[in-house]
Amino acid sequence: MGFLEKMKLTISRKLLLGYLFMAMLTVLSSAYALFNLEKLSGVAYNITNHNYVLMENSKKLMDILLAQESAEKKYLILKDPELEQIFWKRSSEFKEELARTSSLRLDRKTKKTVAELEASQNRLKELFAEEKLLVQNGQLQEAQIISDTAGRAAIDDMAIKLRDIQKNMDRAINDEMNMIARQSSTAVSMTMGLGLLSLILGITLALIITRNISKPLKQLQQATRLIAEGNLDHKIEARRDDEIGALAQSFAHMTKRLKVLEALNLDASPLTGLPGNLAIENRIEQLLAKGKSFSLCQVDLDNFKPFADKYGYAWGSEVIKEVADILQGYIREAELADIFLGHIGGDDFVVIGNPDHVQSICKRLVMDFEKRILSFYESQDAQNGYFIGKNRQGIVQKFPLITITAAIVTDDGSRFKNPLDMARLVAELKEYAKMMPGSNYVTEEYVEKRKLSQPQNL
Repeated sequence: MGFLEKMKLTISRKLLLGYLFMAMLTVLSSAYALFNLEKLSGVAYNITNHNYVLMENSKKLMDILLAQESAEKKYLILKDPELEQIFWKRSSEFKEELARTSSLRLDRKTKKTVAELEASQNRLKELFAEEKLLVQNGQLQEAQIISDTAGRAAIDDMAIKLRDIQKNMDRAINDEMNMIARQSSTAVSMTMGLGLLSLILGITLALIITRNISKPLKQLQQATRLIAEGNLDHKIEARRDDEIGALAQSFAHMTKRLKVLEALNLDASPLTGLPGNLAIENRIEQLLAKGKSFSLCQVDLDNFKPFADKYGYAWGSEVIKEVADILQGYIREAELADIFLGHIGGDDFVVIGNPDHVQSICKRLVMDFEKRILSFYESQDAQNGYFIGKNRQGIVQKFPLITITAAIVTDDGSRFKNPLDMARLVAELKEYAKMMPGSNYVTEEYVEKRKLSQPQNL
């Protein structure tokens, strides 16, 4: 007797053996696909958690280096000790950012570049110390020569190295995206080949397998190609709960993250790093569309320009960053995940979120700012409660110390149809609040009551 006869197979059992054989091919096909998907996921992870991070770190280092150069040049001109402190502060920031960069997984060439950057930064610090000594001894011309020769060479050397890192990371991202596209194409081809073999044994089951595996892979192949070409608006449609769906979600998240980072990088304030006008408008639009009550608060510094004219715009920038640090500290301290903090530009900030949280932040800001701003003034000016400066006409006069004003408008989408209308009202409230003495925050309800009780101020 033959084997089949000994087994006494019925048609259903024969079909079952056939299905088991096709299932084995399916397992092989799926295993191959999952292996490639795992590789693709690893490449995608490397792009978002290494290459892109290293590129962003090099951009931050470039920004710090430019700020450091600016402080050094201004110091030679103004001989302001505050500018010296800014130079050393930027030097410390450069060192800290370089240390974070060194902690990443770097190749030998990049490690060497990072070490050279550290050496060049140390050289720049030595040169600045030498320039400072010459300036103190009245040898300004000699200090300027050092700045224009050795100092310039050190800065240019670091700038070139940082740009090289950025170019290398950009090239690496493109290469890995192309690798993803190639591996996706290979995975699709092999999977479909096994699917065709299964089709010979069972057309119906083979079609299901082919559709179940090849369709999402094709979508991922197309998505990787489009993303590699810079089309970050492409949407990946793969609603699955398996590894293919996880990879699709990873790709979608990566694309969204890259798009957000690209937009925020262009829109964010270079001084505070906070989101700018584009992100602010988007957040207001989203909250208005949800129909849930939220508050929009605009924070503005009063008497800031006279302060900057006397103490210098570099020190004025430190005041602006101080305000940002205060607001961010409140958010971190209370773990207010719903609060959005933005920097419109200049000395204007925006706080958006739960009405109670926003009002609590404004209340604390008004009290804390009055104390912390004193450290930015000379002791005599802080003690006097004013400082002597020139107005726009060049006339010497007394100016009050910087105060802070915040105006709050609350809505649930029923009154305002777009961010511009809401921003216009909060700006009007802010101007009204500026007429009040000292640091203040006002709400729409408070201003209405005040106007009714004091009609002469209308």
